[in-house]
Amino acid sequence: MKAGFIGLGHLGKAIAGRLVEREHTLIVWNRTAGKTEGLQCSEADSPKAVAEQAEILFLCLFDSKAVDTVLTGEKGLLSGDMTGKIIIDVTTNHFASVSQFHTICKAAGAFYLESPVLGSVVPASQGNLTVLVSGDPSAYKKVKPVLEDIGKNIFFLEKPALATKMKLINNLTLGSFMATIAEAVAFAEHVGMSKKDVIEILSVGGGNSLVLNAKKAKLLEEDFSTHFSNALIYKDLHCLMDLAYDAKKPLFTGAMMKELYAKAFEEGHDQEDFSSIYMIFKKKTD
Repeated sequence: MKAGFIGLGHLGKAIAGRLVEREHTLIVWNRTAGKTEGLQCSEADSPKAVAEQAEILFLCLFDSKAVDTVLTGEKGLLSGDMTGKIIIDVTTNHFASVSQFHTICKAAGAFYLESPVLGSVVPASQGNLTVLVSGDPSAYKKVKPVLEDIGKNIFFLEKPALATKMKLINNLTLGSFMATIAEAVAFAEHVGMSKKDVIEILSVGGGNSLVLNAKKAKLLEEDFSTHFSNALIYKDLHCLMDLAYDAKKPLFTGAMMKELYAKAFEEGHDQEDFSSIYMIFKKKTD
């Protein structure tokens, strides 16, 4: 199948590579040039040009502001004929913005499927993401085989914004697990344990989790090359706290986690993998 792909960051490029591996033909656009190295694809000079060549269009962008620009900006997707085209937006959006995207895409004759994913670069490259989808059931049915090429688990939550809300809630647990593991490791080192022993024991004890299994090597080697950045988890937790405010419900750990990951900016770790939150705890215990 021929598909458009917009947004070749760390996650986007991994998903795009998986689609190519599954023998889809890609037409891509990225705001910053030079991101297609090693990716078999053809490049377009604007989002509009991508839409002119493909019926299914993936978006994988940093935030809702970037999605809005791609949709409504000069030579954006909605500046051309979008009748019948399906937009699969794997961006983690703000819950309020994503509702607007459903509305404006429908007005332009397109189908908008908010499809945030659980997982980062490694599972994306293996087709092992979890995909949460909200939007039109007929559009979802049409693209489900393509989603199955990138996702091991797919959940259809039809009502607009539900998939995004669930992604934000998932990232509350993701950020909390990572921070707790990081603090436990740093504190155990401070009281005399070796990092290797701590991680091995946690892996078969109370720390056993998908998060620890995924980040074990990064903690051991202190290689915090980005799979999922502190900047992204902070953005997501900020959106989560907006959701809590909107619902008039307290989120105690959510508030604490948001401020903790904000510390990553002050310490210069914002563009590193979110497992580098360990370095903040390590600094405090050294």
